[in-house]
Amino acid sequence: MFDQTQFPITQRWPAKHPERLQLYSLPTPNGVKVSIMLEEIGLPYEAHLVDIGKNETWTPEFLALNPNGKIPAILDPHGPDGKPLALFESGAILLYLAEKSGQFLPKDAALRYETIQWVFFQMAAVGPMFGQLGFFHKFAGREYEDKRPLKRYQQESKRLLGVLENRLAGRGWIMGADYTIADISLLGWVRNLIGFYDARELVEFDSFPLVGQWLERGLARPAVQHGVNIPAKS
Repeated sequence: MFDQTQFPITQRWPAKHPERLQLYSLPTPNGVKVSIMLEEIGLPYEAHLVDIGKNETWTPEFLALNPNGKIPAILDPHGPDGKPLALFESGAILLYLAEKSGQFLPKDAALRYETIQWVFFQMAAVGPMFGQLGFFHKFAGREYEDKRPLKRYQQESKRLLGVLENRLAGRGWIMGADYTIADISLLGWVRNLIGFYDARELVEFDSFPLVGQWLERGLARPAVQHGVNIPAKS
């Protein structure tokens, strides 16, 4: 039986179903990567809302699981060799869940690494650039008199959309015919860019029709529709 007391995070967010994978998250672009993936693979899990507005990621309990103080994070009572596994970083969690479930990551070695490279592309480029654009366009950064940072992130976000547009030429998904963790990693960020960040016109999103069509296909998936709202905000 999984012993919750070994993990301080369970003291602040106790598990009602300790036999299930525990998700500590918020429905942000990074957070929904994991909730979408869990919905897609059908693995039983329990979601806990971590309120970043209340600085809950900086509590000792959360930092004991993720010393970087960011969501999402997971605690799997049935990790490798049957031992509990605590894991943070959304890209690492996607890879772990793909390998655990045997889904959404190609078995072929070359295709597997090609898929992983697109996850890294999201982690290293799309997430940071879109996030900065959101800050300077919609949040506190919009008050800055110096508009050079906004322009830089606007141009870089458009460039990254162009990379995706070129990749999707002749493909339904990032890896072609098969939906993978590459798509899961990117969907929430592109959705956020034109939704929550209100940057559709700023990045001329409609000039990237293949990206728009890909986003529509992704958002039509039932697991995505559920995952983007998990954990439910109170």
